[in-house]
Amino acid sequence: MSIENWNIDRSWTLFLDRDGVINQRIMGGYVTNPSDFQFLPGALDAVARCSRLFNRMIVVTNQQGVGKGLMTERNVLEVHAYMCDEIHVARGRIDKCFFAPNLVGEEEDLRKPGPAMAEMAKHEFPEIEFSRSIMVGDTDSDILFGRNLGMRTVRIKTVEPISVEADLTCESLIEFAKMI
Repeated sequence: MSIENWNIDRSWTLFLDRDGVINQRIMGGYVTNPSDFQFLPGALDAVARCSRLFNRMIVVTNQQGVGKGLMTERNVLEVHAYMCDEIHVARGRIDKCFFAPNLVGEEEDLRKPGPAMAEMAKHEFPEIEFSRSIMVGDTDSDILFGRNLGMRTVRIKTVEPISVEADLTCESLIEFAKMI
């Protein structure tokens, strides 16, 4: 499927995973404070470009390190504040960050691929239409999250095994941003 056929305009929403898309993912670990957060090459420019093209820019991220007791929700909020400040300095924006602090399988499971974070975003920004949204992520759960909600999906290449195909695969967020 070609991105040119998606007819993207300013009414669309871009959902972004965080680790592995915007910042360097710590395999087997967690970004627990701003000093651990390393933007991927081109990510700041990519978010700035996309900010001019999309009505809403939403980050949705699973952060079960909170549920494991390795960090607190406050730690996640500090990381997000740092990320958003740096994005703002680079002339980009993130309208809101949603995160799932729970462990896999807990009763109140906000984690992707479940729809909870997208539903929270739509509640806060009622103009969001999932059929006019794109989910960019690096894992199967990101792609399933978008697919289950009727979004277009973009996978950022990863070392993880892939069992769910996305509508489009890119090397990086900046490659995606330059395609639009």
